Amino acid sequence: MKKDIHPAYHKVTVTCVGCGAQFETGSTVKGDEIRVDTCSNCHPFYTGRQRFTAAQGRIEKFNKKYGLKK
Repeated sequence: MKKDIHPAYHKVTVTCVGCGAQFETGSTVKGDEIRVDTCSNCHPFYTGRQRFTAAQGRIEKFNKKYGLKK
């Protein structure tokens, strides 16, 4: 790598506000902590608790409106 052209890379702790999980990562942002709203421990997509009820209702409404059959 060329010298003096890359930003400084620091180790920071990421804290999830939703579940309180913490993990360490690298970042060019100065500081020792980054706070996030959701992480892979509490995000519905990764935990398998994702609900599609709202999407199902929209699909049925679309099919009914345009006369499409299943």
